Amino acid sequence: MKDLKKYSNKTKSAFILLIVMLLVLLGNFNTLQNSKNVNDNINAIYKDRLVVAHYIFQYSKQLHYIRAEAEKLNLSDNIKKNEIIHTLDIIHTIDDLYGKTVLTNKEKEYFDAFLISCKQINNQLENRNWTDIINTSEEALKTLESLSQIQIEEGKAKLATANAMYSRNNSIGQLQIALLIILGGITFYLLIKKIKKTVKIPEPPSLN
Repeated sequence: MKDLKKYSNKTKSAFILLIVMLLVLLGNFNTLQNSKNVNDNINAIYKDRLVVAHYIFQYSKQLHYIRAEAEKLNLSDNIKKNEIIHTLDIIHTIDDLYGKTVLTNKEKEYFDAFLISCKQINNQLENRNWTDIINTSEEALKTLESLSQIQIEEGKAKLATANAMYSRNNSIGQLQIALLIILGGITFYLLIKKIKKTVKIPEPPSLN
């Protein structure tokens, strides 16, 4: 009966230790997964937000130039046309790079509208409709402002997600430390108990 009780206590202790170890293992796996997600979000902020913000800036710069050229009164139509054609070529070199980034549905909608505006400018250029080109450039610039605002919102969302995951990792890390302390405490207790049973303190000699 005593052996059965002893075995039962050992089994319970082993079961508790196993549960604690499993919790630590699961927590560690979750932490690694969260770390990967944080890394993915940071990469997305750079590749799909910061880099795209640079593309939008380049688009805006070229469109301002097109509008300025169309507004000039001291240039011949041929010079204006050639300058704007060259600028549109520069714009189109960015299109493929922009299209390879991850776009939200709303972002794709605005980007398609921007491409349509560029196509309209090209068509208006054939007829030298400078006033129409100025107006279309203004519309395209407004579209770029909307795209820029989306970049800011998406970047904030990604950053918020990364921060939330970082906080979760901290919480899981603290839980793991607590579980390891419990595990160490149980192990220490079992060792002390074992030593007490193994080492027998001799009784003092009898005076009789």
